[in-house]
Amino acid sequence: MPDAATTDRHRSPAVDYHTLADFRYRLRRFLRARELAARTAGVAPQQYLVLLQIKGSYGRELPTIGVLAERLQTQHHGVVQLVDRLVERGMVARRPDARDRRGVVVELRPAGEAVLRRLARYSIAELRTEGPALVSSLTRLVRKSMDARTPLRTKRKGGLP
Repeated sequence: MPDAATTDRHRSPAVDYHTLADFRYRLRRFLRARELAARTAGVAPQQYLVLLQIKGSYGRELPTIGVLAERLQTQHHGVVQLVDRLVERGMVARRPDARDRRGVVVELRPAGEAVLRRLARYSIAELRTEGPALVSSLTRLVRKSMDARTPLRTKRKGGLP
């Protein structure tokens, strides 16, 4: 009788650790460059992400604390603290949500807009240089994961696979 490890090997596709590690490395390099750029601009990396998500939500959804928490994949209270610090620096402002009196909408102020514009331009320039390697690594990873999948069998009319 085969053991659990042998059975798992036969059911799930092999993991290409080399390609997965390469993708993670390239992604981390890009993110680290963004973090350093944010600190150089005088904001914490998470504050930059808040500014970016506020601006990126315009025309799609209101940038409430809850929306920002979801977009940052973090806790509500953590976003409140980030917004508090940005309010103190005059980079964002809060206003009541007209649709939900319990909600708070966060808006960019000119100081936040200026920092965001500078950092976003730097991000685009960085993507021009680092992007091709990142895309290539992601493409290899997706291609290899697709190649490793076994096709699912579906029933045709008449009961034959």
